Amino acid sequence: MMGISMSRINKAGLKDLNLRNFAAGIVSALLAITGPPAIILEAASNGNFTTSQTILWMFSCYVFGGIYSILIPWYYKMPIVGAHSITGVAFLATVTAHFSYSELIGAYIVSALLMLAVGVFGIFSKLLDYVPKQIIAVMLAGMIIRYMVNFINSITELPIIGGVALLTFLIFSKWKTKIPPMVAGIVTATVLLFLTQPLESLALGSSPVMPALQVPVFNPLSFLSVSIPLALLILSNDAAVGLGALEQNDYHPPINKVISLSGLFSVLTSFFGGQSANVAGMMSAICADPEAGLKEKRYMGAVVSGVIILLFGLFAWKLVPLIQVLPKPFISLLVGFALLGVFGNSLSTGFSNPKMKLSAALTFVIALSNITLLNISAPVWSLLVGTLVARFVEN
Repeated sequence: MMGISMSRINKAGLKDLNLRNFAAGIVSALLAITGPPAIILEAASNGNFTTSQTILWMFSCYVFGGIYSILIPWYYKMPIVGAHSITGVAFLATVTAHFSYSELIGAYIVSALLMLAVGVFGIFSKLLDYVPKQIIAVMLAGMIIRYMVNFINSITELPIIGGVALLTFLIFSKWKTKIPPMVAGIVTATVLLFLTQPLESLALGSSPVMPALQVPVFNPLSFLSVSIPLALLILSNDAAVGLGALEQNDYHPPINKVISLSGLFSVLTSFFGGQSANVAGMMSAICADPEAGLKEKRYMGAVVSGVIILLFGLFAWKLVPLIQVLPKPFISLLVGFALLGVFGNSLSTGFSNPKMKLSAALTFVIALSNITLLNISAPVWSLLVGTLVARFVEN
């Protein structure tokens, strides 16, 4: 069902590449390689990962995400962009401290298998219908709010860098240019950092870390606390957004196959230390937009994005040590810019239905509390309580 004919891929040449889809591909890739790496490092630091484990996480997500973004759009001739899930990483940053590295690997694999099953059995829409999107969105908002607080604090600690970068973010938000505000803010902050910090203090890594299969450990608690929320976040915040953007632009993506392939690629990614490689939400929206050129050629934007992401992953062993020595307030600044749009969208979606005020409020507060009850983490309790209240109290 999911076999990809290499002969079909080879028939398509670079003749469909043009300036407009090339530019869309670059912008799409920038979304993946600017803010999200800082969140990965934050999550890895919270879980006390070694440098090698952190590099493998970055390597696997970007390499397999890049391969997904090259093969799948080229085969289907649709701008189905592949990457890893920024909302998934933001969630993991809240739970990596509670499980061992091997338990997390096992949880990633189970999460990927859940996505694969959703695609194979064709229950994607039914699953998202049962767990209201408002509950998933407000759970995410509650989990990442502390990163938003750290973001504001980092601006006060780095007033010139943070203030100018935030102003740039707001200007690009107002102008609605082709360059996403997140990218504009992060690039501005990075340029200012290099202008105000001695470059000799930033050393690139020099020792390559070879890819290696990671040994998983499976247990029921990591399944409940990590696998289920991670799969739901990827399906609702990435797959649903990306596939929806394709349909809005008159594409007819094979939904079940795309979900299944996301699960399959995520399984491969998990065995090498990453959490997922899946269809991307906003990145697919960028490459599917009419601004990316003729409809039948927009798929090349996804391919360009995949090539850039793949290269980024291959050089993770050089980049991770560089990011690790950046000032902590600056990392908080990058994470904040990467999550600001996600946070705003989550709040907007989460509290969009006036009939779900109670369930949304309870979900938000429970997720924010970061409690652990019966060894089950806050995100799971927030999903459970919020869904039950929405279904049986407010319905």
